[in-house]
Amino acid sequence: QVHLRESGGGLVQAGGGLKLSCKISGRPFTGYAMGWFRQAPVKDREFVAAVSWNYGKTYYADSVQGRFTISRDHANNSVHLQMNGLEPEDTAVYYCAQLIYNSGSVRLEHLYDYWGQGTQVTVSS
Repeated sequence: QVHLRESGGGLVQAGGGLKLSCKISGRPFTGYAMGWFRQAPVKDREFVAAVSWNYGKTYYADSVQGRFTISRDHANNSVHLQMNGLEPEDTAVYYCAQLIYNSGSVRLEHLYDYWGQGTQVTVSS
């Protein structure tokens, strides 16, 4: 079984930054990619960013491109999301997720196999 635990959320002023981390435990990573999704109140969960585990190829939603950076840490079995230039619209619960098989897209949440519990990010104006 795979366990994912997010950390690093909190309250920040608009324009500020936060770094989210996701620790992977339970068994050695054998999947294809790790992703970050978010869900704001009364909205559907949406794709934020993803990184392929072996090659480090990154993918971003248009809304965060240029402001967020996803990275993976093989040594510590973790993935991080550096968020800069935060805006009130970025307020959401952020989830990390693990994609086991490459099914052609890293942007579709239903393709992901394991999920963390989420961490709250609140951006004040």
